[in-house]
Amino acid sequence: MIDLRIKDLFFDRQKVERAADKAKREVLSKAGAFIRQTARTSIRKRKGISPPGNPPYSHTGLLRRFILFGYDRGTDSVVVGPARISKPGDAPHALEFGGTSEMEQRRRGRRVRVKARIRKRPYMGPAMEKELPKFPTLWRNSIRSG
Repeated sequence: MIDLRIKDLFFDRQKVERAADKAKREVLSKAGAFIRQTARTSIRKRKGISPPGNPPYSHTGLLRRFILFGYDRGTDSVVVGPARISKPGDAPHALEFGGTSEMEQRRRGRRVRVKARIRKRPYMGPAMEKELPKFPTLWRNSIRSG
């Protein structure tokens, strides 16, 4: 005797949607981690100033340490980039795209805010471009039945 129920012939929609959502979060988080790691390793610890067009050099390690990623449920996307680590200026943004940034300097024993013009030293964009070819393989077999 064959026991077939009509329900067994169809997908359990909620189960499929949950599996797809879980897979999407995992894959996007892995992609974010790959981009973050590539960006971190592109920033090398050296003295001096990196040539414009190349990733910036790290003097203190702050920029490398504060490149973070996170999955944003609201937009179903992953956000990767440097966290703001100081009040004056926006140095990480200025390094990536070029521009100006404020910084504090000591002059004659007093703190003075000075604007610095920074040429482009991209590190996030090239990291994403380098990792982009890996993304299709991350999606392969990502949805599994539980």
